Amino acid sequence: MSQGVEFNRLMMQMRAMQMEATGKPQAPAPVEQGPKGAEFSNVMRGALDRVNELQQTTSNLQTSYEMGEAGVDLTDVMIASQKSSVAMQATVQVRNRMVSAYEEIMRMQI
Repeated sequence: MSQGVEFNRLMMQMRAMQMEATGKPQAPAPVEQGPKGAEFSNVMRGALDRVNELQQTTSNLQTSYEMGEAGVDLTDVMIASQKSSVAMQATVQVRNRMVSAYEEIMRMQI
């Protein structure tokens, strides 16, 4: 046990010397202060817009492939379909987590 304490003390001294040698450590960048609700809603809106965009792209590719347009491969359609599917599944999981958190908050005693 004594060796562990000695080792920790030695490591702390080495870090202190390293800090002195390199100069003062830089302070972390200040975090922007603002309305947190607006920031969260913007993030969610952006994510939902991206999922919607992926679904529309997939739908357009599927229609183009079904019409036999040149330059639209089945692989492109399938990849777009899978991207859209994964994005939608992630959105549903986020929604489920948000509902679960809301329900837990509502169960809390005041």
